Amino acid sequence: MPITGSLTEENLQQLKIAIAAAEEKTSGEIRLYLEEECDADVMDRAAFIFEKLKMHKTELRNGVLLYVAFGHKKFAIIGDAGIHQKVGEEFWRTIKQKMVASFKEEKYVDGLTIAIQETGLALSKFFPPRENDINELPNDVIIG
Repeated sequence: MPITGSLTEENLQQLKIAIAAAEEKTSGEIRLYLEEECDADVMDRAAFIFEKLKMHKTELRNGVLLYVAFGHKKFAIIGDAGIHQKVGEEFWRTIKQKMVASFKEEKYVDGLTIAIQETGLALSKFFPPRENDINELPNDVIIG
C-alpha cells in the first residue's frame, strides 16, 4: 500500500539506503521530506521544513533538503549556504530537470535516487568525510 504518492515502505527503505550511501562519502547531510499537499509556495514550504529540521545547524552549512509534495506535484531542493556557494543555481536546476523527467514517467524512486546520488557526489567533492566525522542529521525519509 502506498505511503505517499505511489511510494511503498520498500521504496522508502531504498531511498534511506541511497541517502546513507551518499553520505558515506561526505561530511554533508541529505534529508528527504515527503508529503501529499503543499498549499503554499513550494520554496517557502521547503524553506520552512529546512529550518524546522534544523538543517541550517550543520557545522559546515552543507545540508541539502529534497522536498516533495506528491498530491500537488510540487518539489524543491534547498542547499544550505556552504554547498550552494560551491555548486551554484545551475547545479540545482540540472538535478530538478532530471527529477522532472523521471517524475513525468511516474518513476519517483528513480528521480529521487538520482537527486540523492548527484547531491552526494557534489557534497563529496566539496565536503569530503572528515576525521571522526559524525552523522549530524538522521538519514530517515520524513513523511509529513
